[in-house]
Amino acid sequence: MSRHDEIRASYKQLGNIGTMYDGIVTRSTLIGKLMDSLIWGLDAEKAAQWLNDALAPIPADFAGKLLEVPVGTGVLTMPLYKSLPKASVTCLDYSSDMMAHAEKRAEAMGVRNIAFRQGDVGALPFEDETFDIVLSLNGFHAFPDKEAAYRETWRVLKKGGIFCGCFYIKGEFSRTDWFVKHMYVPKGFFTPPFETKYSLESRLKGLYRETEVHAVRAEGIFRCVK
Repeated sequence: MSRHDEIRASYKQLGNIGTMYDGIVTRSTLIGKLMDSLIWGLDAEKAAQWLNDALAPIPADFAGKLLEVPVGTGVLTMPLYKSLPKASVTCLDYSSDMMAHAEKRAEAMGVRNIAFRQGDVGALPFEDETFDIVLSLNGFHAFPDKEAAYRETWRVLKKGGIFCGCFYIKGEFSRTDWFVKHMYVPKGFFTPPFETKYSLESRLKGLYRETEVHAVRAEGIFRCVK
């Protein structure tokens, strides 16, 4: 079994025993599969593609310092960190409740090379150029101060380091745009303004010396080098 297949198998197992959110993002429950299909237009192949593409910039033998913000419940990344025992991982989230799930998950999986910090992505509690990789999965569409988030993630990344991940972008899949506007924004799950593929690429090119952006349905996937 390949590294990717092992991680995907872990997602399915963790999603089954986690929160409703976990079941949705891992497609491990019936409601997760239905919502993925209805709201995001994702089948199993597309769902695997966006996550694989978002995590692909992280080397299989990575042994440096990585920051994940926000970590959420850790359902998408704890299996990855278990496969990177030589890495030094820091996970940050504003929500202590979400992060508590991630901490319990890391402990249950025996992930030892990890530290958790409660904090704000708009004012990261780290020195300049601390991390070799900054990873952000499905966070920027929820951050209220996106300008500060872009600025801070750039600041704490080392020169030559990688900024990668994914989040919702508008204008790529109309059904997702409708649900975001009429359900996710009113409920406070997502916070406008939202990037388009073009605006995201333009913004990141203004910060990083190398930038790659593509979309899988309404997921904007990015890889940047500082």
